Parts: sequence; structure tokens; C-alpha cells
Amino acid sequence: MKVLVFAGSTRQQSLNRQLARVTAAMVRASGAEVTHLELGDYDVPLYNGDLETRGTPPDVVRLKQVFFEHPAWIICTPEYNASYPALVKNTFDWLSRPVANNPEWSDGYKATRGKVVGVLSASPGALGGLRSQSHLVPLLMNLQCWVTPQSFALGRAGEAFDAAGQLSSDRARGAVQAVLDQVLFAAQRLNG
Repeated sequence: MKVLVFAGSTRQQSLNRQLARVTAAMVRASGAEVTHLELGDYDVPLYNGDLETRGTPPDVVRLKQVFFEHPAWIICTPEYNASYPALVKNTFDWLSRPVANNPEWSDGYKATRGKVVGVLSASPGALGGLRSQSHLVPLLMNLQCWVTPQSFALGRAGEAFDAAGQLSSDRARGAVQAVLDQVLFAAQRLNG
């Protein structure tokens, strides 16, 4: 099973990027093939219909291919103003757009339809980014994704990692494992 893991942040010291690194290692240890994607590695401009009429940026097409090739995803989303960040929204806005004059990408849902998605979040606050998840899940469902019922919000995340960058709590590791177990279980059955 190919699993795509990414964080909705490009900040160097992002807690969600740290959580994504830990999660990718845990998915790998579970026997799945992992792609740990950094959204900052792609030159994806702010979505603009006028820009799109001049041609879909090449990195958007590359990103579409990466998302399409993975039947399962785990997203680590920050919480900005009680919702998910613009980086996440912009990524999915571009992913859902058909590419003009490109028969391979004429279907706007090709990169997202039927993907099994687990949602994690991390925040210095007590809720751990839970409110971002409550907004992200409807977006994912609108993109025809299957979202696992199990999710995890890592509260007080600034204190949750040890010096080696690992989750220091057995409870937190177990909660992440529960999400990835559901992702793998559902993706195997839907893509078996």
C-alpha cells in the first residue's frame, strides 16, 4: 500500500511537520510504502482563475500525479484561526481543477476521488488543532475522499516531542497508530 503523508505547513519548526515525520516513520514500520511529501517543494501559486486560463502550472500537474498515485493519505494540519491553513485549501483548490487541453487531467476529481484519508493535527493549545479537523473533513468529503472515523489532535504539541523528535507519550503514539491502522485497513479493502 502506498501512503502519502504531508503537513499543511512549510514553517521550519512546524509541529505538524514534526508530526508528519513521526507518522511517516510509523507508517513505514507498519509495512506500507511511504511518500513523505513537503508541500514547500512545489511551486504552487495562490489559485487564480485568470492564471489558470494561461495554463496550469507544471508543479500543480506534478502534485496531482503524486496524490493520484497514492490510494491513502495522512494529513497533519495546523490550526489557524480555528480552521485549516490557506496552504491546505490552496493545494486542494488546485488539485480539484481540471487541466485544460489535457485529457489525462480533464476530470477535476481524478487526484482525490476514492482516496482514504486520515487526519491528524498538532497545536500548542489544549485542543491540538481539533477545530481545523472539523473544517477539513467536509472539504475532503466534497473531494470524494473516504475519511477515517478515527482522527487525532495532539494538544500541547510543543511539549509532546522528545530531543530526538519522537513522540514522548505512549498515548500519543497509540493514537497516531490507531489512525494509520484505520487508513491502511480501509485502503486495502477499497483498493484490494
